[in-house]
Amino acid sequence: MGRTLVVGDVHGCYDELLALLAAADFRAEDRLICVGDLVVKGEKSREVLDLFMRDARFSSVLGNHDRALLRYWQGKSVKLSWQQKRCRDELADGREAYAAYLGSLPRYIYLGTHLVVHAGLRPGVPPERQSVKDLTELRTLGGHRASREGTPWYEVYDGEWTVLFGHWPAPAPRRGPRALGLDTGCVRGERLTGLFVETGELLSVPALKAYVAR
Repeated sequence: MGRTLVVGDVHGCYDELLALLAAADFRAEDRLICVGDLVVKGEKSREVLDLFMRDARFSSVLGNHDRALLRYWQGKSVKLSWQQKRCRDELADGREAYAAYLGSLPRYIYLGTHLVVHAGLRPGVPPERQSVKDLTELRTLGGHRASREGTPWYEVYDGEWTVLFGHWPAPAPRRGPRALGLDTGCVRGERLTGLFVETGELLSVPALKAYVAR
């Protein structure tokens, strides 16, 4: 039986992802699951997507930046940030294949005792009834799901699974009674972090540089 490594937001940080795989001694029987936001902000979104698309050991849930790009490609009314526009241009050659892949990403992934989502879960609401906006944008429980001010959802959530999430970077993993945040700000020049599900071991590697401001 192989190991399952769940990794925080990659954001196009391909070199750091390879460094994490090397540090983990990633093997043929192992698998890696990303908490979403494979693309945007970093410099190598294309390389990240190509890796995930060609290697069956790699999978991901849908992140808010992944979703914004996908919706734009689908012709939806989306106002892209300058970082998303830069990523769109980077992926112009091969857009159809990248759009198809991002469109195939699930909103959450069950791992037995753990559940992988991008942003969060509203307490008391089953995963299948969570809105896609909450799953990809939720930070706090209040008037605006994306706000950093208010009660963090993970401090209140006490559900059936241990939720592994990203979206909200911090210098160290965010922790709740039944939740663990794995976005440790790699794209901001901090670290890329992963969790071995079977053992609970955390592993991280430093960013090569800051790709965006904190």
